[in-house]
Amino acid sequence: MKISDRIKSAMLTMRDDVQANHLRRFFKCAQGEYGEGDRFLGIRVPQTRALVKRYRAEAELSDALLLVESGWHEVRLAGFLLMIEIFIRYRKQKDVDGQQTVVACYMDSISRGNNWDLVDLVAPKILGIWLVDHPEEREVLDRLALREDSLWHQRVAVVTTFALIREGIYDDTFRMARTLLHHPHDLIHKAVGWMMREAGKRGGMPLLIDFLDRYASGMPRTMLRYAIEKFPEPLRRHYLQAGKR
Repeated sequence: MKISDRIKSAMLTMRDDVQANHLRRFFKCAQGEYGEGDRFLGIRVPQTRALVKRYRAEAELSDALLLVESGWHEVRLAGFLLMIEIFIRYRKQKDVDGQQTVVACYMDSISRGNNWDLVDLVAPKILGIWLVDHPEEREVLDRLALREDSLWHQRVAVVTTFALIREGIYDDTFRMARTLLHHPHDLIHKAVGWMMREAGKRGGMPLLIDFLDRYASGMPRTMLRYAIEKFPEPLRRHYLQAGKR
C-alpha cells in the first residue's frame, strides 16, 4: 500500500464529527465565505503532524501530491506537511535539484492550499527557505502578489517572507505590503500586518516606522492594528490616530 493510502486510511479512522463541525465554522466554510464548501474530518493539527512524522522517512513526493488532491482539509494539510519533510530531506542532502522539484510542485499546488492555515504552515518552510537560498528568484513573490484571481496565491506572497524576515531580510516584506496595501480582503490585511509586525520585532523596526509614516493614513484598519500591536502604547496611539486621517 502506498504511503499516501496509509495516511488517508489512518486519518479516516480518526474522524471526529463534533470537531469537524467546529472547524467548518472556524475556517469560514459556509456559503459565500472564503472557505466555502471545504470538508473536515475533525482532526487536530498535532495529530496530523504526528502521522506525517511516522511516515516521512518512507514517503516520496508523489505521496504528498496525491494527498494534496484530497477533498478533506486535513488530508491536504498532511500532504503539504509531507512536502515540507521531503524538502527538508533534500536540503540536508544538499540536493538542489530535489529541492527545486519540491518548490515547483508546491507552486503548482497552491490552489489546493485554499485556507489560511494551509498557507501559513507551509509557504515559509518551502518557498520561503528556497528564496533565502536563492535570492535571484525572489521576483516570484511579485508574480504571486499580482494574482488578483487567487486570494491564496496573494497570501503566499506575503507569508513566504517570514522565512526571509528570520534571516534579517526585510525588503521583500515591505515590497509586498506596498503592492497589497489596498487589497480588499481582510485575510490579506491580517497577513501583511502580521509580517510587518514580525519584521519590526526582528530588526526591521526602522523600515516599519518609515512604512507607517508614509502609509498609515491609507492603511486598512486591520492591517494597521496588526502591524503596531506590540508598539509602546503612546506610539501605538499615534499611528492609530494617523490611520483615521
